[in-house]
Amino acid sequence: MELEPAEKRRETEIILGYNDFPMWLDIKRLGKETVIYGIGTIVSRYLNFLLVPFYSNVLSLKEYGILTNIYSYIALFYVIYYCGLDAAYMKYASSKELGNEKQAFSAAHFMVYFLAILFSFVFFLFRNFLARQFLLDEHQARIIYYVMGILFFDSISVIPFASLRFHSRPLKFAVFKALNVIFNLTLNILLVWRFKLGIEGVFLAGLGASFLTWLILLPDILRQLAARLHRKLWTSLLKFGLPFVPTRFSLAIMQVIDRPILLALAGVTTAGIYEANYKLGTSLLVLVSIFQLAWQPFVLKNADRPDAKILFGKVFTLLLMVGSTLLLILSLFMENLAKMSLFGIHLLGQNYWRGLEIVPLILCASLFYAFFFNFSAGLWIEKKTHILPFLTGTGAAVNIFLNLLLIPKYEILGAAWATLVSYMLMDIGAIYFSQRVYRIQYEYKKIARIGFGILASLGGYFLVKRLIPVNEILLKSISVSVYLVLLFSWNFLDFKSVCRALSGQQG
Repeated sequence: MELEPAEKRRETEIILGYNDFPMWLDIKRLGKETVIYGIGTIVSRYLNFLLVPFYSNVLSLKEYGILTNIYSYIALFYVIYYCGLDAAYMKYASSKELGNEKQAFSAAHFMVYFLAILFSFVFFLFRNFLARQFLLDEHQARIIYYVMGILFFDSISVIPFASLRFHSRPLKFAVFKALNVIFNLTLNILLVWRFKLGIEGVFLAGLGASFLTWLILLPDILRQLAARLHRKLWTSLLKFGLPFVPTRFSLAIMQVIDRPILLALAGVTTAGIYEANYKLGTSLLVLVSIFQLAWQPFVLKNADRPDAKILFGKVFTLLLMVGSTLLLILSLFMENLAKMSLFGIHLLGQNYWRGLEIVPLILCASLFYAFFFNFSAGLWIEKKTHILPFLTGTGAAVNIFLNLLLIPKYEILGAAWATLVSYMLMDIGAIYFSQRVYRIQYEYKKIARIGFGILASLGGYFLVKRLIPVNEILLKSISVSVYLVLLFSWNFLDFKSVCRALSGQQG
């Protein structure tokens, strides 16, 4: 049936991106979910941070070292236990190309169960070897079983948590994650402080928290199980999900490999200065983790709409605007915050101040890390996830090479540049391969203007600072204000559509 002229015009507007209002409603939804994930993440991290003073007061230095060592191993094993099946579930639940949504959930969930049992059995066979790697004494051998339990219950909770993300339930997701931390805190106080179980109590508390979290997810699990399973889903899920294992390993390597290289080539003092300032520079990584939680299900659920490629381009522009604004503010003011004194205590000790020069580089690297997930959208949509390990593996290899090349001469500055360059190269590869299979319509003129605005604001700051004696805080504030004025003067957003979307009006 031929469309009426008005309907044809509306369809054309949507496809060409002239009608921004429907897209802004979806962007509003993405923004709302991101904010809720953000609040939940910050609350969980704050509650989890309370364990640091608790452990440092009740555990010995040796026990604290063992604790840190084991949780490093847990983070690596965790990636293997669920094999990227969270991303695979969301892909097939959204596309419904093999079975329905419940069948995708059931297949992914049962597969994680199988993998968790399999890897736990392997874990059991190598328990003595792992005990030595964990630096455990004979009387601490039971900790191995607690670690197995933590990995098991955390992994079988992955798909239910992915389901909450997929069904746009960020509040429930955030509450359950916060409850996990509260369970852990409560059990730690009970077992470690009250019953004096030491480091064994720490891992027993972790196991209890993981089990209780799985228990509160159980009603959601049972409600989503399908009566019949789709056989072809099993291999398709694994084919999509397995590449995420080396991908996440490579990303983990990129985030930690510079420390041991610095330690070996520049000494323990330099490594300590780098670590302290690196943590300041990873402030934007919170934005990355929050954005990723909302972005992946958003992409997969909206991939088939006619204006999806325009929509994803607009999201990147917004991500760049928000990220670049935070980058500018943190780059300019982080030194002032680090040196600020409260009752004689600085945010960063004076002995570490000479490392503040790396903070803007690490902040910039964190932003490029966020871009990687946006640029990879086409690879998820078109099931080309086998390219991801190549991209992240190349990034990790370049990172190691540049660290070895630059650290002997430039020390911490060399390590920071190695991190930034490797992420930039990874992003270039991601956008190249992704655009070949799924061409997102990025707003290149707006992106160029944002880049110019950042350079103009920073360049103006350093130029005026060199030529005219002026209050530093005032000059930095003016630089940020100039950047914000440029953004608004260039009319980046269709403010009429944005305001209508925010108010929920349809006309």
